Amino acid sequence: MTKDNLEREVFGTTADGETVYRVKIVGGGLTAHIMTWGAVIQDLRLDGHSPSLLLGFDDFADYPAHSSYFGATPGRCANRIGAGHFTLDGKEYQLDLNEKGVTHLHGGKDNTAKRNWTIVEHAIDRVVLKIVDPDGRAGYPGNCTIQATYWVHGNGEFSVTYESTADQPTLANVCQHAYFNLDGHDDALGHDIMIAADHYTPTDEKQVPTGEVRPVADTVFDFREMAPMMRFDGAEQALYDHNFCLSSERTAKRSVVLARSVNSGVSLEVRTTEPGVQFYAGFKLDVPVPGHDGRKIGPFAGFCLETQVWPDAINHEGFPNAVLRPGEVLRQETDYIFTKN
Repeated sequence: MTKDNLEREVFGTTADGETVYRVKIVGGGLTAHIMTWGAVIQDLRLDGHSPSLLLGFDDFADYPAHSSYFGATPGRCANRIGAGHFTLDGKEYQLDLNEKGVTHLHGGKDNTAKRNWTIVEHAIDRVVLKIVDPDGRAGYPGNCTIQATYWVHGNGEFSVTYESTADQPTLANVCQHAYFNLDGHDDALGHDIMIAADHYTPTDEKQVPTGEVRPVADTVFDFREMAPMMRFDGAEQALYDHNFCLSSERTAKRSVVLARSVNSGVSLEVRTTEPGVQFYAGFKLDVPVPGHDGRKIGPFAGFCLETQVWPDAINHEGFPNAVLRPGEVLRQETDYIFTKN
């Protein structure tokens, strides 16, 4: 690793020979490192709590080899699209089927989480990155420009703003895919969580929403009050990789999630404009190399709170809008607020 200048350091090189830069931002009691590859939050630390708050690697080479979107920004359309197929303005589109050959996930195999972004602006407490997703990539219509702003400020606040524009009608919906672990243990099952959602979207065997919007009441999906992240559905441990319905459309920013480590006393509040949050408990993780602080990254090592439009929205009447048209700006805002007792 070599210093490139005062504002950025060379963190690695992609398989295509592109230089990957990393920058540091500091504010509000937080220190974050952001890299250009995937607009990844590579590390995040809170004053008074030594372990990293999220999963990641110390070396760049481990990201393309082993990362499950750790701290990345997948797009142009995050989450799943059933059969990779949709119709927009009467025209049918077929997208890249990059998940087991049957589902389109996070924008396809060469999505924005796996490509190098450009640093537009860097200050002590913020960084702005940009990428252009070209017309036709993975089957999407139009050129889509996405700008990410990361800002640390206030009292433990990490603010993420995504702004997307396009020159043709297209799908657009990005998210921050950090895996959080608020206590530094090898698993995150010692956490409680509250999600302000009365409904969730059940999925089929391919993890694509069926189209039903089901009440959480009297199910293991009821997190309307703080409850252990580790819950059981009968004799089996509940496995969460589901969209929780926060609202039917994008709204003013409001508080939607509270997670708390019972071991460290660190809490995370999530505020967002988005209509959904994908709660993934990380049960599929199995990484052969250690992450930050030498931690093993196995099942349940971290959990995701992906604020976004509901998955497969384009294919379900009544789901929030996922279409971006020329002249519009899609602005998605989420704050992650960390405190320690």
